[in-house]
Amino acid sequence: MCIRDSINAEYMGNQVPKMIGRRIEPGPGQESVWDYPRPPRVEPVKKQVRVIFNGEVIADTRNAKRILETSHPPTFYIPPEDLKKEAFKKASGSSFCEWKGSASYFDIVVGDKREAKAAWTYPNPTAGFESIKDHISLYAGRVDACYVGDEKVEPQPGGFYGGWITKEIVGPFKGGPGTWGW
Repeated sequence: MCIRDSINAEYMGNQVPKMIGRRIEPGPGQESVWDYPRPPRVEPVKKQVRVIFNGEVIADTRNAKRILETSHPPTFYIPPEDLKKEAFKKASGSSFCEWKGSASYFDIVVGDKREAKAAWTYPNPTAGFESIKDHISLYAGRVDACYVGDEKVEPQPGGFYGGWITKEIVGPFKGGPGTWGW
């Protein structure tokens, strides 16, 4: 996510944030989040993407999109036709991203388990992000598991951003303690 409710961004626009710490050089087959663009870019995902919540698969697709933005692990967006729709309940509140526009939220509910505002969508994204219209992204740390291919992802540090970390991605990543001003 970008800017949430009453929190102001510490950097905006095309300026690449200043990193504290050292950039990790990517190895063969890896990408550095510090090579990702600002403004962000949307691209298709070639691998299968799956999400499990309360023991059930709630998303399974080979048509996901990912958004690449400087200092962030990719955020994955799943098309609505590849979601278990009954697991996603509209939630109150919204947020605004300087790039993608206004987001709305979903609680995830499966059986007796509910995770509030664990997913979001852009019903009317801004120019350049039309391909994620009505797609849903999820916080990896608030579900049982998210997979890209056969790899279980790690959630982006902190609880604010929704990036998914795989072995193909190196940082350091924005989101953890001391990184807010990047």
